[in-house]
Amino acid sequence: MSSDFRSDTVTRPSPEMMQAMMTAKVGDDVWGDDPTINELQDFAAAMFGKEAALFCPSGTMTNQIAIKVHTQPGDELICCDAAHIFCYEGGGIAFNSGVQARALPGDHGRITAAQVAAAINGDDPHYPRTSLVALENTTNKGGGAIYPLEEMTEISQLCRARGLALHLDGARVFNACVASRSCGIPSTSASSSTGSTWAVHVTPYGPQELGPLFDSISICLSKGLGCPVGSLLLGSREFIARSRRIRKVLGGGMRQAGFLAAAGLYALKHNVDRLAEDHARAQRLAAALQAAPRSVVASVAPVATNIVVWEVAQPHDPKVISDAFAAQGVLISSMGGRLLRFVTHLDVGDADVEKAINVLQLVCPVMQLMHA
Repeated sequence: MSSDFRSDTVTRPSPEMMQAMMTAKVGDDVWGDDPTINELQDFAAAMFGKEAALFCPSGTMTNQIAIKVHTQPGDELICCDAAHIFCYEGGGIAFNSGVQARALPGDHGRITAAQVAAAINGDDPHYPRTSLVALENTTNKGGGAIYPLEEMTEISQLCRARGLALHLDGARVFNACVASRSCGIPSTSASSSTGSTWAVHVTPYGPQELGPLFDSISICLSKGLGCPVGSLLLGSREFIARSRRIRKVLGGGMRQAGFLAAAGLYALKHNVDRLAEDHARAQRLAAALQAAPRSVVASVAPVATNIVVWEVAQPHDPKVISDAFAAQGVLISSMGGRLLRFVTHLDVGDADVEKAINVLQLVCPVMQLMHA
């Protein structure tokens, strides 16, 4: 059986999660009377100190609903140029909301309050109206980097002062919370390419600290938390009421989906703290890649959570290396260009990590011989 490091979306429900799903009480959620969905929504909202929540099929849908509610056609939102909403949601910002993005260069997917302030358009009819700022924590394309609480707080204060909404794409927000309690934020240097300086260590934070900073928060249940499907959008009662209408328009209203919501409840109660195990395994993979010959592994991005991004050295073909791993029963994914990725999760254990390291040690000499 292959060890699957392509993404934390490949996880399967555990027997305990399956039992919770099979015994769930269900109703018709479009009518608002699925008791398990209602319980999940209330539970998640309370975790972050929000008034309400909405269960949706995917994180793309929760993000796109939030953008639609916070903006008007012709507006502009501010995000990082590596943001999931900008890179990986099929052009949904424009397609669904008629909004354009001011995509800022970031440090491993993170932007600063100073960058945001400089990107807000003035009150001039020549310019689109800036109405929304969106952050991603952790950052997918940024290699799982996490935001310091202090930077998020500064951005939140700026948005409130300038009358902008602030959305958090928290697809892996629980990874960020767990990492903030156990480590600093790795950085290739104290100062990023954008001129900002990122903290080496961060104040620990959790859902209760994050909730007040954002007008809306999207959390994904089907990544490191191990659910088969589902995401939640959190916000005020008025925001969620408007979001429910948009969900209906997008075809996201589900009926007896309490079976899926039961998995989410189980995950939020049992699978958050264990994310630290995934982070430790990612560090072991990163250390092995750092020890690999630079003639094959050109560089390894800093690792804070469960994502390990590494660059394949010239003249090697990343696909050839990925295929070589697959032939040995280890699945990895491409991040585009010369970048490959490992993602650790609850379905890969210590034995899988050792297997991946052993395959790396087999593949590197073969690649060197091919281009000797």
